[in-house]
Amino acid sequence: MGRNSHLKKRLWRWRSNPLRRHDDIVEAWIVLVVWTVISVGGALAGLVTFHAADEVFAAQRTERHSVQAVLLTDTPPASSTPGGARDLAKAKIRWTTADGTRRTGSALVDTGQKAGAKVVVWVDSAGNFTIEPPSYKEATLESAVLGLTATLAFAGLAFGTGAVARYRLERRRIDSWGTEWKLVGPSWGRKTI
Repeated sequence: MGRNSHLKKRLWRWRSNPLRRHDDIVEAWIVLVVWTVISVGGALAGLVTFHAADEVFAAQRTERHSVQAVLLTDTPPASSTPGGARDLAKAKIRWTTADGTRRTGSALVDTGQKAGAKVVVWVDSAGNFTIEPPSYKEATLESAVLGLTATLAFAGLAFGTGAVARYRLERRRIDSWGTEWKLVGPSWGRKTI
């Protein structure tokens, strides 16, 4: 089978054909629209999500900053955990904000430290504790994963909608065949002379 005949076989719904029904044309349009929506809409959904996430991460990197704090209380000794996971404990600390105000509070710090040890904590522009923002590479990777997830979710939704439309069209086609069979079936076995 040549390449040309294979293409003709795939595009039979688009060619003029005495066996082609109206439902075949509708199904061909549904398939075309679904794949167009998947390719264009999926790409747009992915790009918009990527850029939105990237902007959020960039804003976090500009708003958050690390400060040196002093540990005011001892933390419990470190326990050996499998897999190299960090042990953290809540401890009282003191730090100085950008405007020179001294503040105290509780934060999660590494275990096994004595009072007076220097620890690094992350604060936002208001001086409240926050988590460390993702690095540029981490943010790019996470934005890409979110963009890909949005693309796949949009494509899945479009594909599912198309599958439901094609299923309903197939049910209508089967019902139509049933109706036609009721008309033709009784005379099928009779002999005509």
